[in-house]
Amino acid sequence: MTVTKNALSIFALGGINEIGKNMYVIQYADDLLIVDCGAKFPDESLLGIDLIIPDITYLQEHKEKIKGLIVTHGHEDHIGGIPYLLKKINVPIYGTRFTLGLIELKLKEHKLLRETELIEIGSDSALHFGQIDVSFFRTNHSIPDCLGIVFQTPEGNVVHTGDFKFDLTPVNNQFADIHKMAEVGTQGVLVLISESTNAERPGLTPSEKLVGHHIEEAFLHAERKVIISTFASNVNRIQQIVDATIVTNRKLALLGRSMVNVVDVALERGYLTIPEDLLIDAREVKYLPPEDVVVLCTGSQGEPLAALARLASGNHREVKILPDDTVILAASPIPGNEKGVSRIVDNLFQLGAKVIYGSSSNTGMHVSGHGYQEDLKLMLTLMKPKFFIPIHGEFRMLHQHRLLAESVGVKRGHTFIIKNGDVVDIENAKARQTRKIPSGDTYVDGIGIGEVEGIVLRDRKQLSEDGMLVIVLTLSKADGSIILEPDTISRGFVYAKESEDLLLKVNVLVKATIGELQEESKQQLFVLKREIKKAVGQYLFSQTKRKPMILPIIIEI
Repeated sequence: MTVTKNALSIFALGGINEIGKNMYVIQYADDLLIVDCGAKFPDESLLGIDLIIPDITYLQEHKEKIKGLIVTHGHEDHIGGIPYLLKKINVPIYGTRFTLGLIELKLKEHKLLRETELIEIGSDSALHFGQIDVSFFRTNHSIPDCLGIVFQTPEGNVVHTGDFKFDLTPVNNQFADIHKMAEVGTQGVLVLISESTNAERPGLTPSEKLVGHHIEEAFLHAERKVIISTFASNVNRIQQIVDATIVTNRKLALLGRSMVNVVDVALERGYLTIPEDLLIDAREVKYLPPEDVVVLCTGSQGEPLAALARLASGNHREVKILPDDTVILAASPIPGNEKGVSRIVDNLFQLGAKVIYGSSSNTGMHVSGHGYQEDLKLMLTLMKPKFFIPIHGEFRMLHQHRLLAESVGVKRGHTFIIKNGDVVDIENAKARQTRKIPSGDTYVDGIGIGEVEGIVLRDRKQLSEDGMLVIVLTLSKADGSIILEPDTISRGFVYAKESEDLLLKVNVLVKATIGELQEESKQQLFVLKREIKKAVGQYLFSQTKRKPMILPIIIEI
């Protein structure tokens, strides 16, 4: 099959074989739509990196075709990259009322709000972009106002589920549009693009409402202060915490900037109901009887600078955890965060707190916002797609989702497990994946976007592991002879006062290397630096089995 200009093309710039930085593209002819623009946080191997966002090289090269960015919901892995996209390409953004509220916070911070077009949509909205029409259906997730998207193209309908589960008793009464999903399936779905986060977990995802009962019970049994930590974006969970606070006649204090910001947006836009006299300032906590206080804070994922970590280490200015206080972690650790969470739990026990943590099935304090296997099979059954593209998950999750699809009727060979940058082209109802576009990670370091690449990270890793040795040389410009003795400075490699012999031998080696190069008439600066680094590096490794970064500085006078 030769791909023509009018083929329907689907690909991801992020969100495949990973959890985070979701970004998907639907393109037909000269009409290109982006779905979500997320970010993810780096692991400890990416030293100094603040954020990871998708590589948008393809979008920059085809920006005249981009009709807009449609956002399925307001989680960080779906909106975190938006400010960085807008700095390169100014596109209109379509999102629900609550989602736009969270995006506005980011745009204000980046001073982009005034020049960005934000268009509010809902589950009944209909949009038209050239040859692509777009409609929506409501889904359940762990944040309000989540949408699935239907793209009506000349080739057929493409459905993007967004993140979802089927919660038949949602706390906020935003019921999933199951009838509309069935209607979409009846009309015919060419391609279903569906999230795979919990494709390995059997059964149906429990309802969020179950968590509220467990929170209320824990509050009733708490003898002193209650400190509870959850995702700031989980407004439904926050409402249940508010309700339990009211039932137990306590006051509520908020800790953590993201918690305060999200609660402000949710209150302003009508997604949270909190009595005026319930909220107190964190500074008031120490003046109230401990049995009358609930503290709601960020940090359930072990983030070292979040409120819970500072409480656990006793470093919070306003609130202290005392013996017999109850601390509840109302969230399960995201894979990769277990170590940080474990450290905080240990610290809490050392403070004498009663800690409720661990598996959500044991504590009842958390349910997932992502569908288990039966949820995923129900979506597949409602949509009855001809082709299927599992997304939003690591490879094993995508593979398991493919097996689920085949078990409910998707033909073998009609599922595409792709990587970021792989393009699925569909023309005349035939699909194939034979080409790639540029994709990958872009690192955000401070205000720099994409400036830190592999070489810089390699240098940072070397510095963090073995330190640095600076060798300052003063040479004669006339004949290249050494005017002053070499000055060797160690930073993070060895302690100079205890390693004088080693550093003196380095100086001797440097002088010998310079002498040899003078004899060979190789006195170009880059040659001198290269040979010094080579000779000193080999010597230091033989003596210490370490490889510090060696930085020769040559001054000619």
